[in-house]
Amino acid sequence: MPRWLPRAMVLALALVAAFQLGSWAFHRLTGLLVGILIASFLALGIEPPIGRMVARGMRRGLAALLVCFAVALGVAGFFALFGSFLAGQISGIVEHFPQYSDSLIGWINRTFHTDLSRRDIQGRLLRPDWLRTYVQKGAGGVFDFSASVLGGLFRLLTILLFAFYFAADGPRLRRALCSLLPPAKQTEVLRAWEIAVDKTSGYLYSRGLMALISAVAHFVMLALLGVPYALALAVWVGVVSQFIPVIGTYLAAAVPILAAFAVDPWYAVVVLVFVVVYQQFENYLIQPKLTSKTVDIHPAVAFGSVIAGTALLGVAGTLIAIPVVATMQTFFSAYVKRYDVADDLQAQDGRRYPRTDGPSLFARLRGLLRHRGRS
Repeated sequence: MPRWLPRAMVLALALVAAFQLGSWAFHRLTGLLVGILIASFLALGIEPPIGRMVARGMRRGLAALLVCFAVALGVAGFFALFGSFLAGQISGIVEHFPQYSDSLIGWINRTFHTDLSRRDIQGRLLRPDWLRTYVQKGAGGVFDFSASVLGGLFRLLTILLFAFYFAADGPRLRRALCSLLPPAKQTEVLRAWEIAVDKTSGYLYSRGLMALISAVAHFVMLALLGVPYALALAVWVGVVSQFIPVIGTYLAAAVPILAAFAVDPWYAVVVLVFVVVYQQFENYLIQPKLTSKTVDIHPAVAFGSVIAGTALLGVAGTLIAIPVVATMQTFFSAYVKRYDVADDLQAQDGRRYPRTDGPSLFARLRGLLRHRGRS
């Protein structure tokens, strides 16, 4: 056996073990890594207000704490409003459950010619063994739901904590990163950092302003119709439609339409028409003016980036896909050399090929025949 073969085998086994260990650690830490990625983009988004506070003499740590507290307060207010709407709907369903069950039983009796009553159905459903099974399943579901809520709150606090550290130590992080690079590369890193801050903050602020406008418009419409929980529904529409690209509009519109349908079916039609009309108004008038200087990317590119981000990182990829693509587009456009378009291409008016400067083929044939006739 050659002398190098044992070493090669040991090295190969060590590489396989290192790869397996790294893969295991990566899969175990995927949630933490995604949270850190979201926190880094949130820190880039809140960099401008922190910079303005620091310029006025406030300490950077205090400025970052105040901005992160404002973000946490906004998120808590959103969930509180929507939670009040859900609690009200659930209590209303429980309160009117006998009327709903009587109407359903009457429809079944009329349609299928049966003779059911609520007492018979309750006697069949509320058997001791079945009731025990329902209680056990319900208890397990409540426990799972509580664990999911607590896990979501913990992840949200983790993201806010990392965002605070990244925002408070932003200059220190830039200096530490640039100290590992030669001076020629340091300028490029700082330029990429500034582009990322500009695009991410512009995306967040433009979306926040459009969410505010959308919430106000939908609140006025729902309040005029007398739909309950109009404020909570309007905030839901504004936030979801703006911060979840592509499908956010449809998810946001479904909830107020159902709430209006519970009041009057015609109100649901009015809400649907209003949502469609407002979406066109937003797409053609509001959004181009707000995003032309921040994240002006082609709609097809935005759609593809959202699909790719969702496939890679799930909900987190959906949220950060557009600012990432906008940052990459701006950074690459600064280094891609462009040339002036030829005059022939500019002068084309829908024809497939540009016209030549010389005489046409028919004119040349006519001149050749005339020359032969003279000769």
